[in-house]
Amino acid sequence: MCGIAGILGFAPARSPEPAELSAMIKRLHHRGPDDTGFHCDGPIGLAHARLSIIDLAGGNQPIHNEDKTVWVVFNGEIFNYLELRATLEAQGHRFYTHSDTEVIVHLYEQYDIDFVRHLNGQFAIALWDSRRQRLILARDRTGIRPLFYTRASERLLFASEVKALYACPDVVRRLNPVALGEIFTYWSPLAPHSIFGDVRSLPPGHLLVVEEGGSRMVRYWDWSFADKLSERSVEDCAEELRALLVDAVRLQLRADVPVGAYLSGGLDSSIITTLIKNYTDTPLRTFSITFEDSEFDESGYQQELVRYLGTQHTSVQCKAEDICAAFPRTIWHTESPIVRTAPTPLMLLSERVRAEGYKVVLTGEGADEVFGGYDLFKEAKIRRFWARNPESKWRPRILERLYPYLKHSPASSRAFTQRFFKEGMEHEQRPFFAHIPRWTTTQRIWQFFSADFSQALEGWDAYDAIESWLPPEVAQFSPMGRDQYVEAHTLMSGYLLCSQGDRVAMANSIEGRFPFLDHRVIEFANRLPARYKIRGLTEKYILKQAMRGLLPESIRQRSKQPYRAPDSQSFFRDGKPAEYVAELLQPDSVRRAGYFEPQAVTKLMEKCRTGRAIGFADNMAFVGILSTMLVDALFIRESMSVNDVAKP
Repeated sequence: MCGIAGILGFAPARSPEPAELSAMIKRLHHRGPDDTGFHCDGPIGLAHARLSIIDLAGGNQPIHNEDKTVWVVFNGEIFNYLELRATLEAQGHRFYTHSDTEVIVHLYEQYDIDFVRHLNGQFAIALWDSRRQRLILARDRTGIRPLFYTRASERLLFASEVKALYACPDVVRRLNPVALGEIFTYWSPLAPHSIFGDVRSLPPGHLLVVEEGGSRMVRYWDWSFADKLSERSVEDCAEELRALLVDAVRLQLRADVPVGAYLSGGLDSSIITTLIKNYTDTPLRTFSITFEDSEFDESGYQQELVRYLGTQHTSVQCKAEDICAAFPRTIWHTESPIVRTAPTPLMLLSERVRAEGYKVVLTGEGADEVFGGYDLFKEAKIRRFWARNPESKWRPRILERLYPYLKHSPASSRAFTQRFFKEGMEHEQRPFFAHIPRWTTTQRIWQFFSADFSQALEGWDAYDAIESWLPPEVAQFSPMGRDQYVEAHTLMSGYLLCSQGDRVAMANSIEGRFPFLDHRVIEFANRLPARYKIRGLTEKYILKQAMRGLLPESIRQRSKQPYRAPDSQSFFRDGKPAEYVAELLQPDSVRRAGYFEPQAVTKLMEKCRTGRAIGFADNMAFVGILSTMLVDALFIRESMSVNDVAKP
């Protein structure tokens, strides 16, 4: 894991200067504290901040081919690099390091831009071909590693994080109103949008090829759903899935440093830790978050698995005041408004992992998207059943079986259930049907927008926007395939793998790895019939079958409980808001920023202060507004000192 940055300036634009590249990569020191490297050659300048994990002595970047005509800087890991290296050496390529990075330049020599199709990994790549005067930017299939770019003064600038782009004075700082509207609907911007108006995010599974005559975007991979395994038994598919997961875990344990694992107590992380224990020789070192409030705490399940596996375990208890204190630093690293505080405890956990001497952790992220684990998928199944007879009184009552883990369940009131989940029933055939209840709740934040900001979003419709953004072939997928596609391309890639994944781990120089997002696992799962994923109201059925006999039954059969953390209540003590919260949300500050209506924010703040914000909508609005104000203070106006929030 690392940080990358660079500048491409074809004539007549000025060539990159070492001082510019140095300023950019300095902003990414947290991503790569072990080494810094540069390459300047005419129109191109590449910079790299290294977190050394493979080939500790010889893997410094940029790395080149035999005649130094191809150069690469790279953030991430290529897990199948040993197999690729053997193939490339047999084809005559000569290596001068033992790093995974070097396979990239030789694959490019062998396969041109198709090199990326051979990679099993998580990556953001910048490759310069001096003979063709060509720059290639590439991002992994599911969006695990970030890569942003912008154009300023007729030059292309790119980096792992936006703060590195803002090290260049000619990059304009402003928020993108449409992207903020998207975050307050889908939880993330729709790529290539970023929250910053002049900065774009390279979409997952894409290449950007830039030459002197222009640029082109190439999609090299995407989620696709075709039920091709219906004739095979559940038992047969479960056996193949287990073998795939074992191999994904085996590959992702490759490192020249110790590797740990996150253990939440849920099914997904329990599977990863169990596979490490049962199928590899890697010492099992695990880490977890616990909470004071039983609504969020899963320590009982964590300890059950720790005892079962005999793992050496460290848990970090996160208190509400810890979330409050660390939240500004969270936003400095996420570089985006968020609607939940959940990333902050994970940032504090990664800090402890680093303190324990680890640089790499495996996690269970991705299993819910790949195997249908979220309640959203079950909601959609029930709502489609209900839509066939909208006047039925008993069909919607099945929804009452959901959310047993919530104190304030959206299905706790029968009247509320009828009203809440019937929202958008007329859109049953549209690809985003499953997401309407969630988006409706999140979009209530829009009521806090100021009149001027609302005018900037006039005419924008969330349903039309997402439907035009989705590829046409999505409409041909099965209903559950459509649900999974939308989830993978919004919440997962734009929020979970970003704000809740890469950013808060790399805040403390920790690389997270995700075996469930091995593309072979995804492609296998996407060929399964929906009934193998959700059987009745049992989520991730095939995954649970694959782990039969390997996990305690109490964990294997456990219903999904999403990872959550205390939200608005974290920011108040003894009836008073934290100092920075009071300052950012006072009417004058809100009015100056211009995004929200001061009076409405004051009323919301009072509701949260007095403990009356118990629903999702109020809590998401408070966290969303506060995080937006932090983004404005940290990145747009720079009225809050970065040094105050960027230090551990």
